[in-house]
Order: sequence, then structure tokens, then C-alpha cells
Amino acid sequence: MEGVDELKKQNDDVLPQQNRDVEDDDPLVLSSQALAALQEFIADQNKTVTTTTPPPSTLAGEDKVELVTEDWRLSQFWYEPETAETVAEEVFTLSSRFSGCRVACIACPTLYVYLKKKDPSLNVQLLEYDMRFERYGSEFTFYDYNEPEDLPPHLKHCFHIIVADPPYLSKECLERVTQTVSFLATPVDSLLLLLTGDVQRGRAGEMLGVRPCVFKPHHSSKLGNEFRLFLSYDPGTRLGGLEEEEDS
Repeated sequence: MEGVDELKKQNDDVLPQQNRDVEDDDPLVLSSQALAALQEFIADQNKTVTTTTPPPSTLAGEDKVELVTEDWRLSQFWYEPETAETVAEEVFTLSSRFSGCRVACIACPTLYVYLKKKDPSLNVQLLEYDMRFERYGSEFTFYDYNEPEDLPPHLKHCFHIIVADPPYLSKECLERVTQTVSFLATPVDSLLLLLTGDVQRGRAGEMLGVRPCVFKPHHSSKLGNEFRLFLSYDPGTRLGGLEEEEDS
């Protein structure tokens, strides 16, 4: 659900019905322009797959990655190919530290797809609200951040690397995703990559002990909010290194 908080309420607000003097049996007639717009909207909603083209160096010779269409009602905004490839490469590099490494992707299906393209044998679990991703079988787990620990018991404390992209830029959402991270993470030496808005910088540091790196993620939809990649570890020179802390 890679997205921003400002769209959270757009699908919740319903305009009040006005009093009507029209009889219930009167037929509803749409103008040709309105009918065309409705047909276009329905066609767009019926799309199931969209295609992004990564840079030539990505995905071991593959030139396309298939993703389901973004659903803004679920605050879904997919990463640009360069962002997805960069983060996937970092996760792949980190995975070599662990024997039998397990990776959890919380609400970041774009990254899941890129990771599996990069190494189909990598043990990756996608936690996602959108049931369209049920297509990934046993590697999909339904996840509602409002129920942060309502997850299968066998997932508890068994992930070495966790990548989280909270769907909304709110304190409440980050608090609940933090609970999920604690539920999933191995007790020792687990690593966290958090993708969220720069406005969450202070909260992310307090709740999860993460710091921003120099590399900045971008979305295909060109969102207005600046997004950052926060890390619980020192990447060295990868990802441009950790951003220097400002003097208080």
C-alpha cells in the first residue's frame, strides 16, 4: 500500500442526498459525455495488470515487471523501477548475512515482485491488505494495520529482514506497524528498512530507532510528499550512507 495520508479520506466522504421532486419511476438519462466518462472509469477499474520497465541492468535479463493496477482508494502508489531495484538489491545484499534468511514485506508489493524476480528462491512473505495479491499463494498473508498482531502464529519472531511501507502518514498507523515489526522480527540481529514520508522522521526514530539514508525513494505517481528510506543499521557506503544528523 505504498502511499500517503492525504488520500485516506477521499473515498470516505459522501455528499448528502438532496431533496428530489422526481418520481422514482422516472428513467435516468446520461449525456453522451457522462456515459463515455463512466465507461472509461469502469474500464480502468477492471484493469488487473500494469507494466513498468526497469533500467536495462535490472532483473537478470528481464525487461518488464508486471504489477496489478494501483488502487488509490487503498493508498497504493508503486515505486519507480529504479527505487524498487535499488531497495531490492540492498535487501538481497543483506540476506547473505543470514543462513536461511527470511524477508517480510509489509504493505510493499512492488518490492516483493522485484525481490522474487531477482532471486525466486529467496524466502519472502508479503503482508498486504489487497486480496488481489492472493495470487502469490503461501507467500501472501492478509494484513490489516488496524489489527497489527492478527497474524498467523508461525510468522512470529521469524524474519531476519523486514521492509515496511505504512499506508498512511499518521502517528497511529506508524504505531501499529511498529507493533507488527516487533511481532515479526527475530529476537536478535533483525534488520529493518522503513519507507515513509520525511514528516515521520522524528516518530520513526523514536519508535523504531531508524535513521534516514541519503538515497531517496520515488513513486511512479510523483507524489507531493517527500519520501525517505530509514534504516536500523549502518549500510556503509551503500545507499549513499546514512544521512548526517543535524546539530540540535
